[in-house]
Amino acid sequence: MPIKTQSELPAKEILENENIFVMDENRALHQDIRPLQVLILNIMPIKQDTELQLLRALSNTPLQVDVTFMNVKSHISQNTPASHLNKFYTTLDEVRDLKYDGMIITGAPVEDISFEEVDYWEEICEIMDWAEEHVTSTLHICWAAQAGFYHYYGINKRQFPHKLFGIYEHVVSNRKIPLVRGFDDIFLAPHSRHTETPAEAIHACSELTVLAESETAGVFLAIAENGKKIFVTGHPEYDRYTLRNEYFRDLNKGLDIQVPYNYFPDDDPEQRPLLQWRGHSNSLYCNWLNYYVYQVTPYDL
Repeated sequence: MPIKTQSELPAKEILENENIFVMDENRALHQDIRPLQVLILNIMPIKQDTELQLLRALSNTPLQVDVTFMNVKSHISQNTPASHLNKFYTTLDEVRDLKYDGMIITGAPVEDISFEEVDYWEEICEIMDWAEEHVTSTLHICWAAQAGFYHYYGINKRQFPHKLFGIYEHVVSNRKIPLVRGFDDIFLAPHSRHTETPAEAIHACSELTVLAESETAGVFLAIAENGKKIFVTGHPEYDRYTLRNEYFRDLNKGLDIQVPYNYFPDDDPEQRPLLQWRGHSNSLYCNWLNYYVYQVTPYDL
């Protein structure tokens, strides 16, 4: 898939070095194609890492995707330079009158406090409500999935006694639903979180259909309104070293952190982590873009 980005976005050069086809604005102007318009609300602290991970995940279909990054204005990022945000990010006020084919809302490291205590909670709710009328399909990742379960269906999260951290097995259900087309019966995916939305509450909600879950990690994938809302409780977009970096970050802070489950060979943090989830991650994002965005969205937004 040609990913269309702003010409000077730092992730562009990295993706090109990985032999991923990235198209800048100048080349896109010479193609008579209506690209899919995808808005990414990036509320992760180190935004450049998440930009790279999500652009990489969106790069595996023949569709052309024009990506716009959005930030919340009610929170000042401490880990991303203001110059980067000013140059490459927009806000809801600037896109309020536009429509998008797809939208991704990322996770955020705010699980240990209630939703209402998050300083940008009201803005997140406003964006989710805005997406109802302005976005064909919205993909909610990790904390955003928990936020969506709470905002749309009133299902609150609960705290784990210990952080869920590692690579876990998941079992596919409802195989006929296109979002899991091509998935193996059992697949692996990363998780990194301190809370969960109870599986029993998700199953009990008539508006939600569970597509994959884990005995240990709970519901991984759920869908509502024929794919207008999709919820992913883990991080399939993570790259090989993301959990490693999180582990050593927490270790250096003196936090009580366990070695990520099923991640390092022999549980040895000095060894190179195994990349075991990329194939299903690619399938998930490709299926979302194809069946719930491209096949559904109108040509004239």
